[in-house]
Amino acid sequence: MADNTAFSLLKQRSIGSSKAVFLPSTDPVRSPHSQHIPRSLYIHIPFCSHKCHYCDFYSIVDTRDRQEAFASRLVRELRAQAPMVKNEPLRTIFVGGGTPSLMRTDLWELLLDALHQHFDMSLIDSGTGEFSVECNPETVTSELAQVLRSGGVNRASLGGQSFNPKHLKTLERWHDPEKVPTAIETLQDAGIQRCSLDLIYAIPDQTMEDWDLDLRTALALPIDHLSAYGLTFEPGTAMTARLVRGEFTQAPDDLEADMYTHALGVLRDQGLHRYEVSNHARPGQACAHNLAYWRQEDWLAIGPSASGHYQGHRWKNTPRLDDYLTQDDEGFAPLCDHEQPDARRELMDLLMTTVRLSEGVDAVNAIDAAGRLGNAQALRAAAIMCADQGWIQDAHAERWTLSDEGFLFADRVAREFIGALIVD
Repeated sequence: MADNTAFSLLKQRSIGSSKAVFLPSTDPVRSPHSQHIPRSLYIHIPFCSHKCHYCDFYSIVDTRDRQEAFASRLVRELRAQAPMVKNEPLRTIFVGGGTPSLMRTDLWELLLDALHQHFDMSLIDSGTGEFSVECNPETVTSELAQVLRSGGVNRASLGGQSFNPKHLKTLERWHDPEKVPTAIETLQDAGIQRCSLDLIYAIPDQTMEDWDLDLRTALALPIDHLSAYGLTFEPGTAMTARLVRGEFTQAPDDLEADMYTHALGVLRDQGLHRYEVSNHARPGQACAHNLAYWRQEDWLAIGPSASGHYQGHRWKNTPRLDDYLTQDDEGFAPLCDHEQPDARRELMDLLMTTVRLSEGVDAVNAIDAAGRLGNAQALRAAAIMCADQGWIQDAHAERWTLSDEGFLFADRVAREFIGALIVD
């Protein structure tokens, strides 16, 4: 690149037939984190052995064995984006998918070597930083765990979803539930001590007793973090198509709410506290990478469909592996979307994500930013209305935090805040 200063993306990049020009923002109304040098990195590995019916993330069952070409392409994109960090050490890395643990170990070694070659990994290697990799239980081997740990990985996020074979079948998840504790043991034996587990509730025909057993089975494992997600029927997924065909009935809203509340109590009793609507952790074990997202800090994004955020710019790489492999713009990936810096959108995004956190919204900064947009009074009114409904604890506090009931209405509160910023 000719210019490795303020922004390495000071160049034109293709978005279909159009062009996008990334420029540093000089907009005076910015989120408090948006001027930071990116210290977080997301890498997307799309390969899966099977497409789960509820999943709307970009993933593919690769019948052409393109893993080697893909890993080489990732390395070129890492090299292209590295100057944007300006030699500052990365604080967090998250590798998601897809099933990252499905990638060959020799290609993992290539990727991990490239990270150490092109980025300052000192915080990661010292254990001060966080390096997470998503794993499916059935793909975790001793060899993989050792390779990951030797490359700096210190946290694993496992997709358990349920320990009930009936509900796994509904979700089109094919792993053996008994593989979950085995995978955790394998990872921890290799030195990856921090383990998180994903569970899904409100699965069709799932009872409260089923859900309680899933929670207690998970809590019997040596995990320090648990993500509990209500099943969402996303447009375009096989799960939604099956619902439309009448193959099953969606869980009632009141049962879903009861399952959420039940999980909160069970997890609190076992020392895992909610720090985001769906995420619970032991003290000091919250996912630092996801907090960077929710706090609207800057992060780089590598791989097909990966979304990044830099100085107010938001972009998404193409969600097509063929395009990602064949369109190489000096290492940069082709884009399918790009948004220029926009103060109003940035504040909306900040409100939408921080309201979901137990730490809540920085009300002082939010009102100040809304004032520069001419919407301070409307935003205050929205906060007062939400407090009157019992959804946030105090509309006049320095931080707007959700009540226990408010966490059930987090999306509604976010809509009220965002609506206050919309200009007719």
